[in-house]
Amino acid sequence: MQPDSISKPAKRLLRSRIGPLLALCAAMPVGVRTISAQELSALEQKFLTNLRQVSSGHLKAGEGYFSPDGKSIIYQAVPVDYPFYQIFTQSLDRGKPQRVSTGRGRTTCSYFSPDGKRILFASSHLDPRLEQTEQEGRRLADELKKSGKRPRYQWDFDPYMEIFEADRDGGNLRQITRSYGYDAEGAYSRDGRLIAFCRDSEADESKPLSAEKPANPDIYLMNADGSDVRRLTSAPGYDGGPFISPDGRWIVFRSDRKQAEYLQIYVIGTDGKNETALTETQGVNWGPYWHPSAPWLIWSGADHSDPNARPNYDLWLARYKVTDGKFSIDAPRRITDFAGGDVLPVFSPDGRQLMWTSTRTDDRNSQLFIADFHLPDASN
Repeated sequence: MQPDSISKPAKRLLRSRIGPLLALCAAMPVGVRTISAQELSALEQKFLTNLRQVSSGHLKAGEGYFSPDGKSIIYQAVPVDYPFYQIFTQSLDRGKPQRVSTGRGRTTCSYFSPDGKRILFASSHLDPRLEQTEQEGRRLADELKKSGKRPRYQWDFDPYMEIFEADRDGGNLRQITRSYGYDAEGAYSRDGRLIAFCRDSEADESKPLSAEKPANPDIYLMNADGSDVRRLTSAPGYDGGPFISPDGRWIVFRSDRKQAEYLQIYVIGTDGKNETALTETQGVNWGPYWHPSAPWLIWSGADHSDPNARPNYDLWLARYKVTDGKFSIDAPRRITDFAGGDVLPVFSPDGRQLMWTSTRTDDRNSQLFIADFHLPDASN
């Protein structure tokens, strides 16, 4: 997704899990900056302090997740010498990124296991046409460079994408899914026993798919070893970005089933019951994430109701409750109002920090930022 240039809820918005990278503030490499309190709006100062950029050096950076001890992050990034995203881990103390994916193919949707010993990510490095795919990627990258334009943040539903697990350093890579069509967007449950993920459930290898046009991605659940795969959603359109709640009972995800290309936030029970829409706006709501210990959900949203206005992606927070098995949220609260892109927010394991992808950089390209986060109280 391109937080700096989204002008309509186009299909490419669905294709992006926003780009990634990192290089952290302990070393403070060139281009990494600390945001002063004066640069935050009055609204943002209610929730955020000590905001700092924590990535630099790659062409694109974002979609980071904390390790269980909160000392490291994992993210996807486009290196300067390769056209597709790769997965990196990085210590927040030392700030030096380490590539943990294979270095080839498209990769996305990384995550730490709850014990911190393993990593999860999706990769297309087994694409039988990989060399051709790479050549085309390099050609498009060269064209973009010659044009002088900034790279757009886009994600494709690569039909050769599969989910893999590896040791924390990328060793002992093991394939978990084996299904033609897009398998990605995976995340562990808190106990590490389950993985929620997105699968292009109608992919047919006899009718090859374009990476730009998936058939019907849905939410699935499986055991962490890849066994007992079960489909939870079946509505037409795109269902993706699932995360399992801290208590293991719910999955939050995004869907455009009500109106094509307009994403809304949904939840469904891990038993496949009580599917509920949480937002219904003339815009895009995506990237939902659970607070680890308090009943709050956070996501990114933008209003697309005015075709002549440039949508602005900001972070939104809502308290939720479950009554008699029914899930609901209070009125969402806006967390950011920066004139640029703020997307893909995630909480640290203790809930005291927030990390997200933002264009608050000097060159307006997306990078990862971390801030100390303060939950709302009755006064705000």
